[in-house]
Amino acid sequence: MNTPNNKRKKASQEKIEKVFVTLIQTKELKEVSVTDICKQANVNRSTFYANYIDIYDLADKIREKLELEIKLLYQEERESKRNSNDFLKIFKYIKDNQIFFRTYFKLGMDEVSIFREYDNHLSELLYNNNHVDYHIEFFKAGFNAMIKKWLFAGCPESPEEMERILKEEYKNKDLPGCF
Repeated sequence: MNTPNNKRKKASQEKIEKVFVTLIQTKELKEVSVTDICKQANVNRSTFYANYIDIYDLADKIREKLELEIKLLYQEERESKRNSNDFLKIFKYIKDNQIFFRTYFKLGMDEVSIFREYDNHLSELLYNNNHVDYHIEFFKAGFNAMIKKWLFAGCPESPEEMERILKEEYKNKDLPGCF
């Protein structure tokens, strides 16, 4: 029986996801077929449909997985309700998972933004609660654009350098203890 924690099921899901993200690098989503995925992943169609409704569901599951993993990177900060300003974690994670993030951006999933739950605290400190929602949207859009440029160039700069570049953008803000 195929239970949610079954090792074979997880292995099948990993093979399917790996083939999908590989195919999506050279094809549009509408051009990727379940048949192509199953052949390359060496799984039956029934295995695919036991795990996913269709190609779009597979893409959503990959997005959800990435967003959950990013959320877990900042679990401690969320639980303590403090902003660590530690962007190095996300840059390292992106560099280590480039193909998944290229898929994330290629499929337009970034319209939701990796930092959907961006901490309002920093923006409130930086902008004295003046139009915080605009500042948050500006930051998220800029951050996503920065990641895309870095990612699609093949991540030539180190994660440490990317964090330095990001923090440089906020260096003129007078905040004790920030950056």
